[in-house]
Order: sequence, then C-alpha cells, then structure tokens
Amino acid sequence: MTTINIQQMMADSGVAFGTSGARGLVKQMTDEVCAAYTLAFIQGLNLVRPGQKIVFGMDLRPSSPEIAQACIAGIRQAGCEVDFCGVLPTPALALYALANGLPAIMVTGSHIPFDRNGIKFYRADGEISKADEAAMTSATVDVQTVSAELPPVNSAALTQFRQRYTSLFGHDLLNGWRVGVYEHSSAARDVLKDVLAELGAEVIGLERTDTFVPIDTEAVGEADRQRGRNWAAEYKLDALISTDGDGDRPLIGDETGEWLRGDIVGLLCAKFLGADTVVTPVSCNTAIEASGWFKQVIRTRIGSPYVIAGMEQVPSGGVAGFEANGGFLAGNGLSVNGKALAPLPTRDSLLPALALLAMASTQGVKLSGLLQGLPQRYTASDRIQDFPVANSRALLERLQAEPTAYRSLWGDELGELVHSDVTDGLRLSFANGEIVHLRPSGNAPELRCYAEADDMARAESLVSSTLKRIAGV
Repeated sequence: MTTINIQQMMADSGVAFGTSGARGLVKQMTDEVCAAYTLAFIQGLNLVRPGQKIVFGMDLRPSSPEIAQACIAGIRQAGCEVDFCGVLPTPALALYALANGLPAIMVTGSHIPFDRNGIKFYRADGEISKADEAAMTSATVDVQTVSAELPPVNSAALTQFRQRYTSLFGHDLLNGWRVGVYEHSSAARDVLKDVLAELGAEVIGLERTDTFVPIDTEAVGEADRQRGRNWAAEYKLDALISTDGDGDRPLIGDETGEWLRGDIVGLLCAKFLGADTVVTPVSCNTAIEASGWFKQVIRTRIGSPYVIAGMEQVPSGGVAGFEANGGFLAGNGLSVNGKALAPLPTRDSLLPALALLAMASTQGVKLSGLLQGLPQRYTASDRIQDFPVANSRALLERLQAEPTAYRSLWGDELGELVHSDVTDGLRLSFANGEIVHLRPSGNAPELRCYAEADDMARAESLVSSTLKRIAGV
C-alpha cells in the first residue's frame, strides 16, 4: 500500500485538473495515479457508506479501458460498488446518475489528442464544483497495488438517454429528412443514429472508425470542413451531425455541409426551449445579447463548472447554459412542445442537435434558414497546439503591461482599443467592433484564439493572422 498526497502527486505526475476534470498524458496516468484520484473523489466528497454505488462509464479512446480498470479498483478498495455503464456519451452517464441520486465517474479526454486522457467526476446532484475539486486535491489517500476487471455492462443509462429525447419530440418530426452522422470514434455515434431514425430521419452513417479521432468542435480543421461539404453534396443531406469524442459537444452542419458555430447553436437552442436567462462564457458571440431574446445574459469564465455556478444563481424562470463549443446545459423551467424538460446541468450534444432540426422542420426552412434574422456577428476560433501554458501566461502579461502593448502584435490594424476583459484570458474589444480573445486552454498545452467581426472571413482572418504572429510564422 502506498500513501499519496494528491497535491504532490499532481506536481510529480503532470496529471492535474483543468476545466473538465483531471487530464494528462496517457503515460502519466498510471494505475496508481488513477486509483488515487478515484479514492480522493470518494474520500473528499465523503462518499464512503454501506452499499454506496458509483456509476461508471468511458469513451472509445484506446487508453480508456485500462484507466477504467484502475479507477474501478480504487472504487472497490474504498468499499463502494460499481454500476458499470460501458461506453456511452458523458451526458448519458450524467443523466442516469442524476436520476438515481448517485455519484459518477467518466473516463474521457473529450476532444484532446489520443495520447492524452482524463477522468471526470460527478456528485449525486451533478458535476463537481471548484470547492469539491479543492477538497479532492487536498486529500491524502492510501492506494493498494491491485487491478480490477471491467464488470458486465448495464445498458439502462443508454436506454434512459435515448428515451429522454424520443419522448419529447414527435416520431414523425424528421420524416423526409436525410441526416448524415459523422460517426468517427464518438461515444455518441450509435445512440445519435438511433434517436434520429426513431424521429423519422433517413440516417446516413459516415466514416466510422476504430481509430480515435480528436474532434474539437471549437477548432474544426479544414479537412473536416471539406468533408462536410463533400458529404452534403454527395448524399444530398438536409443536415450533418457529429460530436466530440465523449458526445458532450455537438458539431452540426447545414444542408451545404457548413458547420455551425457552437455559440450560435446554443443561442438557437436556448430560444427553442423558451429560456428567460442564458449563462454563457465570455468567449461566446455578442449576438446573444443583440438578439434581444432573453431577459438576462450572464457571462462567466470558460468551463462548465463556471457556467453551472452561474445557472445556480438564477432564482426563477427558464435557465439555459451553453459554451462556445456548443455543449448545452439544461437548467430549470425549459420545455419542448409544451412538455417539461428535466434539467441536465452538464454539457450535452443531442439536445442542441435535435432542437435545431426541430426548429427547421416546424418552420419549414432549411437548417441554414435558422440563421436568417440573427444579428450579423461572426465568430471564429483556433489554437496553437503544444504551446506551454507558461508561454501563454507570459504573452498575456506582456499584452496587459500597458494600454498600447497590443500594437506589438497587431500594429494599427485593429485601431483603437476600447475595452479589455480579463474574466478569462485577455479579451480585447476595438472601436471598429472587432474582438480578439486569447486564452490558455484549461485542458492541454494550447493557446486558444477567438475573434469576432461583422464578417466571417474577417473573423477567420483575425484568428489566423494572430496565431501566426504569436507562433512567429
């Protein structure tokens, strides 16, 4: 048995908390590290009690089964039972755990490269908070050097997740629609196809693979952009749907195969569900306020824990949260076709995808038609990979050192700076209405850049030129 201080383990192993659980290189996520995090979760949240069950799931990364075995060994060492749900989308695991009042653990690295992975933790009432994270990281645990086989799979979570949506939407909703599903290695690929088919769509499965594909819905690569256009033309699609690796972030393409931005997806979904208040990170499109659809818009730091904390502060009315990656968090007071939508305050990809398809179907328009009438504000984003966090922080400190420091990157191209927002990273607003936002990723050594302008080509150009300047290309 080995005694491990979690704070010291994080420093030694490099596996540390980001915005969505503990993340690190696969080679750093040893059996001992994974079991220690599991025990810290159980101990830090006082979950040790007779008969305590912990719901458990994983994504399709090649490293996930081995990490799952180590975590399950930790659960059993603590005297708890495992309710193993197998491979499934993170929101499906969260919904099942929430409905049964049970804590949960999901092995997933979401969208980050396959040589990395992560572990996400849920209390019985939803995602752990930053206070819970602090309790875990201050723990000291004793880890036994044991391993555990994966238990038999309980399919109840997937069944419940599927029924959540087939019961809300009419079974003839998508009659006549041809919907392509970019399957890749998404943990949501099967349930997504099943639900679309049950709602009447003709479903075309596309590019299913056993090799893990790190789809980042905030930074869609040109290869995937072209795939979308090609598939839409070849199969005469009405829509194209995909998700990231663990199925908590949607990727939605219109009838031309053009992928919609995640914050615009969230904006439309919140409108469809009748939200009064929207909680969203500072990086999202200002069209949210400009639309005039909501009584209140609350801006937060980037990451679902911050969005959830903001949602919890809203005392009444319909509350929705979403992020620039398209992940949608359903709060209280929302409905579909007059039917109450049970809250699911964790990122989900199926709800926003189905909401947009339902909007277009009921309005009798193509998916691209949903964008007509929206304020003409366009966002783009991308990142520099393998960019140390220390370098990102040094850059932001330099840009904040004096009011005109931004000219070292952009010269006079952007004109006069009118506002600096340091809620999360550095978000600069200029007199010409353009916005550039730089931020270190919370999940990987990456520097992310977001830009907003009155024209999509201009927003994309701002992101591209900014990252090239920073990289010295």
